[in-house]
Amino acid sequence: MNNRPDSFHSHATPSYPIKTQQFLQQLGIQHPILLAPMAGTSTPELAAAVSNAGGLGSLGLANASAEAARLAIQQTRALTSKPFNCNFFCHQPPQRDPATEQIWINYMAPFFQALGGEAPETLKPVNSSLIDNQPVVDMLLQEKPAVVSFHFGIPAPDVIKQLQQAGIILLASATSLAEAKIIEAAGIDGIVAQGVEAGGHRGIFNRDIDPAIGIHDLVRLLVAHTHLPIIAAGGLMDGYDIQQVLEFGACAAQLGTAFVICEESAADPVYRQRLQDPAFQTTYITASISGRPARGLMSAWHRQVDQPERPALSSYSYMYDLAKQLHALASKQGNHDFAAYWAGSNVARIRKLNTTELMHTLIDELHQANTKQSAHP
Repeated sequence: MNNRPDSFHSHATPSYPIKTQQFLQQLGIQHPILLAPMAGTSTPELAAAVSNAGGLGSLGLANASAEAARLAIQQTRALTSKPFNCNFFCHQPPQRDPATEQIWINYMAPFFQALGGEAPETLKPVNSSLIDNQPVVDMLLQEKPAVVSFHFGIPAPDVIKQLQQAGIILLASATSLAEAKIIEAAGIDGIVAQGVEAGGHRGIFNRDIDPAIGIHDLVRLLVAHTHLPIIAAGGLMDGYDIQQVLEFGACAAQLGTAFVICEESAADPVYRQRLQDPAFQTTYITASISGRPARGLMSAWHRQVDQPERPALSSYSYMYDLAKQLHALASKQGNHDFAAYWAGSNVARIRKLNTTELMHTLIDELHQANTKQSAHP
């Protein structure tokens, strides 16, 4: 329940801190609102609508081939002349461990059998990494999107240099000060501080090291110990949330869950319904879906799979292949409890608006919160 005042739809421009103004000028946008990339949910229409409203739209391209990513960029450009971000994963290519993989397949086999199917004999990776994907790098150097961002790590120094020389602004996710220091040392232009409240995959560089820091503490930490612009991400749902992280020193905020039920997103009807259903609005973090920790709506993965006797995880994103096959089998029978419905911790405050309406509401709320802050410093 959101007990905060309704926005007054003034469409006035809030007065932003100097470093926020400088960051907005660097990005070429009007307001410190970034759309989280959300691979599988983002669309050119969603990204363009955010950019057209003065924010920074984003395309989640982690599971796209070079040509599919190029098409998405071109489709977005046909809908907006404003800057937008293209996001890619930068996890270390997994080392296959057939023994662990087989143990995991065996553990999940009863779930397949209960649905009248058989577990797969082998698995394949679902998401590629920019670290070993030269065709995507070449495509980016040709298309030159305004912003490119990284999750799970950063690419090689020569890739960073090439992208920046092409005039592309680079951002990367950090969940800890150690990761932020790596990003800063690499010469990347800004840090997305991903708090533990964020929906979807945790941006941790090492799957086994998750500091689980809340967004407010993480922003304060990174502002105090780094010199790069900080974009706060994690559980932010309205303009008052945005104003608060700006007060903590962030230059901008990144919102994802708030936009998932906008009509321009690719979320399916069940996903949309569950995001708005109080019975499903509890979120948990699990690594058993993809092989990396990710926050989503409560489901069978949390209730049934993540039992104390659960075996060691197989490699990301081979495990994701198994999860997607199980969901496909279950969904054919009308069972959607094995889906990965990613959502942030404050999903109960989601609002059913189209993207333009939501952006205007966020800006109005930000203006209202900013005005109150100025009146009562």
